[in-house]
Amino acid sequence: MTDPSDYTPPAIWHWNKDNGGKFASINRPVAGATHDKELPVGSHPLQLYSLATPNGVKVTVMLEELLALGHSGAEYDAWLIPIGEGAQFGSGFVAVNPNSKIPALMDRSGPEPVRVFESGAILLYLAEKFGAFVPASGAERAECLSWLFWQMGSGPFLGGGFGHFYAYAPTKIEYAIDRYAMEVKRQMDVLNQRLAAHEFVAGDAYTVADMAIWPWYGAMAKGQLYEAGEFLQVHEYTHVVRWADQIAQRPAVQRGRKVNRTWGEPASQLHERHDASDFDTQTQDKLAASS
Repeated sequence: MTDPSDYTPPAIWHWNKDNGGKFASINRPVAGATHDKELPVGSHPLQLYSLATPNGVKVTVMLEELLALGHSGAEYDAWLIPIGEGAQFGSGFVAVNPNSKIPALMDRSGPEPVRVFESGAILLYLAEKFGAFVPASGAERAECLSWLFWQMGSGPFLGGGFGHFYAYAPTKIEYAIDRYAMEVKRQMDVLNQRLAAHEFVAGDAYTVADMAIWPWYGAMAKGQLYEAGEFLQVHEYTHVVRWADQIAQRPAVQRGRKVNRTWGEPASQLHERHDASDFDTQTQDKLAASS
């Protein structure tokens, strides 16, 4: 260790709003709305409120894959929730997701609206609603759900753990970075060994498990997450790289990863999606023209 600290935890922790870090201005130790703001509602059965972080991409990929299969009931409006501005703390969003995290979904296809929050729950809800991308029963279903929940349990180590301390924390703490780097590499090895023997994560079929895992671990395998590819030597996970490239070639994935994206090359962004034609006309151009 090269960075000893003289910090001693106090007897009682108190929130310090000025603790630094990239997300200090929007993190807080209490739940609930900070301001009144209703959510917009479009014309489609499914209303998604999101941002193209890895967790958001999971759901837009799923919706685009369902549409590609011909499930017209999966048409959706994808509304942008700029979390850096605290939009997730508006009263309308909190009513859909009391945890104030994107993505959040409202299904208005039935007599009463149904809210679904947590990305894994949304994937499973849509898979069961449309009977696609999740095995119906038996060992195949158990395997698929095991890997889906593996991602939900493992992802925070990659994001809030490694990502925070390596890329965002105001102070680089060797112990924290080492701890989470070790865990991320272990997880990558788990995935690499699995994909050495199977085309997709759950087996021979493309499922919600791939959709959940790819935005996080596929991006890491390609060195696109936290600019940490060299640090973690991600090229060593050759089977994960193969799988990541294979998933990235799917047209529905290419569409889904654009939705609610507000950074990167303009061609990679579709700020909001309200119709399939928006991929051609670019919603952000429409918004700019009307502002």
